[in-house]
Amino acid sequence: MNPRHACLACLDRSPVALLEATLWIAAEHHRDVDVPACISQFNGLYQDINARLPMLPVVELAQPLLRQLSALGFQQDEFHPLRPQAALMDNVLQRRRGQPLLLAILTLELARRLSIPLEGVNFPGHFLLRVPGADHLLDPCGGRRLYPNDCRELLARQYGPQTTLSAEHLRGATPALMLQRLSRNLRQLHISNDKPLAALIDAERVMQLGPVQVTDYLTRAALYQQLDCPQAERFDLEHALLLTDDPMQRLKLSDRLGQLPTATRSIH
Repeated sequence: MNPRHACLACLDRSPVALLEATLWIAAEHHRDVDVPACISQFNGLYQDINARLPMLPVVELAQPLLRQLSALGFQQDEFHPLRPQAALMDNVLQRRRGQPLLLAILTLELARRLSIPLEGVNFPGHFLLRVPGADHLLDPCGGRRLYPNDCRELLARQYGPQTTLSAEHLRGATPALMLQRLSRNLRQLHISNDKPLAALIDAERVMQLGPVQVTDYLTRAALYQQLDCPQAERFDLEHALLLTDDPMQRLKLSDRLGQLPTATRSIH
């Protein structure tokens, strides 16, 4: 079974093997990733965290769990410009630095093993966590509590003061959605670091993990253009054209399609 198939198979398990799925994503990019060894490393972290947690009801342990991870050095990767390593779980386990989404997935796996109720929240720009029924969210980078005003401030920092906080921003995230978001993050990081072939691996995984957006087709089309694959580029542009309702975007896409070479067919 190749890393892609192994990653997708993790979603069919009960419970979903979310952490292992992220390791198989890392293995797609680096053949030397030893998934069983990484899981063993995580098991050691679990034992360490379990010994450090206070004696409290499990419903009160989510924030102490995040604080213990922070005390052990698990922090948001602040390196600028951000590198793909920040979104590869094997690197996060080794360096203890990563994107909020990776730190959240690590926390969710620990919480599941410790029977701590916790869920992912697909907040734009900065993935968050929530204890079901709580009146606040938790930042996976240290465990800070975020109330509605804090969420508005975080959203404004990410997208500008004109952005309004809505219920859509606070929706829970399924495992497949988290892996798709991780794949989009990696796709962008590989593009930013001038690695189009690696970005294409992530772009293809995005398509397999759930409903896709116009931007997913456009991004993959741009990668195919960079890699000089006009027929694959045409396929994605045609799908983007079918999905978009924007008249200006439809016009631009039609123009781009008109400039691509037509497929040559042989008659036998």
